[in-house]
Amino acid sequence: MSLFSTRMFGWFSMLFSSWWFRLGAALSLTMSITSQLPAGARSDESGYRQPPEPIASILDAPPPPAISVSPDRTRLLYLERRGLPTIAELAAPELGLAGVRINPRANAPSRVSTFIDYAVRPLIGGPDTPLIRPQRDPDDPPGTDHRILSAQWAPDGRRILLAILEDHGVSLRLFDLESGRERRLIGPRLNAVFGAEFDFLPDGSGFVALLVPEDRSPAPERPSTPTGPIIQQTGDKPAPGRTYQDLLKDPFDEILFEYYFTSQLVFGDFEGHLTPLGPPGLFTSVEPSPNSQYLLVERLHRPFSYLVPAGRFPTCVEVWNRRGELVKQVADLPLRETIPVSFDAVAEGPRGVTWREDAEATLVWAEALDGGDPEVPAEKRDRVRVWSAPFEGEPTTLIDLEYRRAGLLWCRGDLAIVTEDWFKTRRNRTWILAPDHPDIPPRVLFDRSSEDRYNDPGRLVATLRPDGRRLLMTSTDGRFAYLNNPSGATPEGSRPFLDRLDLQTGQTERLWRNQGDCFEQVVAILDPEATQVLISRESPLEPTNYHLLTLADGQTTRLTDFPDPAPQLAGIKPELIRYTRDDGVELNAKLYLPPGYDKSQGPLPFLLWAYPREFKSAAAAGQVSGSPHVFVRPSGDSPLFLLTQGYGLLDGPAMPIIGEGDEEPNDRYIEQLVASAKAAVDKLVELGVADRDRIAIGGHSYGAFMTANLLAHSDLFRAGIARSGAYNRTLTPFGFQAEERTFWQARDVYIQMSPFTYADRIKVPLLLIHGQADNNPGTFPLQTERFYAAIKGTGGHARLVLLPAESHGYRARESVGHVLWEMIDWLDRHVKPTRSPNAATSQAREETSSSEP
Repeated sequence: MSLFSTRMFGWFSMLFSSWWFRLGAALSLTMSITSQLPAGARSDESGYRQPPEPIASILDAPPPPAISVSPDRTRLLYLERRGLPTIAELAAPELGLAGVRINPRANAPSRVSTFIDYAVRPLIGGPDTPLIRPQRDPDDPPGTDHRILSAQWAPDGRRILLAILEDHGVSLRLFDLESGRERRLIGPRLNAVFGAEFDFLPDGSGFVALLVPEDRSPAPERPSTPTGPIIQQTGDKPAPGRTYQDLLKDPFDEILFEYYFTSQLVFGDFEGHLTPLGPPGLFTSVEPSPNSQYLLVERLHRPFSYLVPAGRFPTCVEVWNRRGELVKQVADLPLRETIPVSFDAVAEGPRGVTWREDAEATLVWAEALDGGDPEVPAEKRDRVRVWSAPFEGEPTTLIDLEYRRAGLLWCRGDLAIVTEDWFKTRRNRTWILAPDHPDIPPRVLFDRSSEDRYNDPGRLVATLRPDGRRLLMTSTDGRFAYLNNPSGATPEGSRPFLDRLDLQTGQTERLWRNQGDCFEQVVAILDPEATQVLISRESPLEPTNYHLLTLADGQTTRLTDFPDPAPQLAGIKPELIRYTRDDGVELNAKLYLPPGYDKSQGPLPFLLWAYPREFKSAAAAGQVSGSPHVFVRPSGDSPLFLLTQGYGLLDGPAMPIIGEGDEEPNDRYIEQLVASAKAAVDKLVELGVADRDRIAIGGHSYGAFMTANLLAHSDLFRAGIARSGAYNRTLTPFGFQAEERTFWQARDVYIQMSPFTYADRIKVPLLLIHGQADNNPGTFPLQTERFYAAIKGTGGHARLVLLPAESHGYRARESVGHVLWEMIDWLDRHVKPTRSPNAATSQAREETSSSEP
């Protein structure tokens, strides 16, 4: 398993910023949010505001635990989640280097979500089965805080390794299930800046880990006197790039990057003995071979770049032995600044190098046959290659693909699965091949549109074996595999299913499908014949809990009994509504009404909360997603909280932007966006639940961009809420969202799609919120600040709220509470009152005029 891949309970968010900005944010915490607004904004407030009850109580309620099934499918691991962090935690010192934000005191990702405790229980018995909690290490000081960054099962399911965030580092602990004891194996020395801190060896003999070098000196300090100018120069090829943030900026940043990101690779046993392997380096990935005799190592080296993040720095891909000695260099990839911005573009040379899981020690990777440029005509785009130990001679070709390699799943010498896809056409193809029998031609298993949710066959199920190999799960006789579709989209809403796939014929048999007034998903198949499965079950009245299901007779055994985290909102149930756009495109959304509301009470003030998406076909755009049978409880800054304040909510109304054939979706962005919004408003009025003159529009990120455009190009809404958006597309000139063309290739599209261009048309009140430490590519806080200035300067009515220390999403308890207060206050003043939109616009102008200095 790659250390740089997604971990079982790894980093939920890797958020990034620069240290000078973060320290400035920390010093500003006692300042009023509104005191940072330009002159003319309201200044009668101070500090963070909190939303009314029951919202505040719900925000403070503990969230339910996360669940993981052991590889041998006999136990459940409970990881207890933390509530929202405080603003003081969020404002801790932070460094942004090469596109990665870190906590420099702990050599770990900054602002990472952590768990506060854990426990294990057998996968038998009812919800009253006692939890096995670890006996803590006696050497731990009293009151030691368990902030769990990640947890990983041993392949045999007998042990769990846990990375624990401490004040000055990350430690590694071992929980032995047989003894029930937890022991510290490594003190706070794990180097977790890349999220790649440890991994079990498949043979169970120990683990590998990345540590802060033992002899590392104190952190260097930035020179007070400049040492010279910062110089960059173009090369022979174009170097387009999206608007990455937190990049290296000068030679001292390069020094800091090497200081914090350099690690010592070690082998450790379960008694805590450590053996250094090779010299320290900028390791991004260390993956043991299936036979545990080799290590696949990826490390960065100079020259670094000020244009792209660390993932594109020069990279050595090497095979080491268990003593840390170089066996073979697979590739030394150069700096990758010139990759085209197209989503189908890739770097030249080996990419995605990994181990073939069903072999002892065989490497596999993909190489582009078109130079990585999708604009180059080519019959085949990618070649998948393999190379077995002792890595002599030349690698051999496994398969040539028409599209880009998307995935590999191994099983045995006569069975492997290869997936390819092509974003431009939304095509996806899955092959069955016999890797050890090149004379047997590959055959197509699926060839489909990736947009077509109704005909999605599901995902082939893999299993982690006791020897550490993650392989395709098959029946005992090897004839059948399993397809799990946790969505199972249908015109009536999601109905997850589990199928059995005949690997010889390609035919499927339905083993189970979610039915009735609840929503169920298969979490794990518990035996090779799929006689029992673990499912999650929820309904509008029942929170998510876990059950054992016997497929033969449909009998279930409840395993958990997690309570309703917000009983104040019991009774909230989404209604899936469908309607049609003027051009015939079918749309859908989830309709929420306040608890106890009846249409006889009259129409409600409403908020539409949306996010546009691009499609290549109208048929796919009209497909239904989501289910009306799920358990709904808001968390964080969810607009669902507005239901407690007498508002109706249309959540996720489809806003498809369609470009069929050679047409690009964004060529008619404004036209389609307004048509979708009008169809949603008309449907709400037709249902009798909304007052046409009291409807607001809102969204986050690309939804904020949508909100601004709808206010500029329609008169459908009385107010808007735009959070963490981008509004001037000329500032993201090398593409944005699903737009692959550059500004110079689609100049008119960029300008017409930019609400900044039409700021003078926005006359209804618009609430703008943005985190001051936003690290998301393209959504710099400057986007919102300049958009606010444009609206203000052209006579519109807007309010700007900048959140100290917050990134693209808002995490601190104080910030989340304040955002909800702002949203409720804004809608209460501009949407809830019953008056005509013209009167509202007139009042907005008067308020703006009277606030001028």
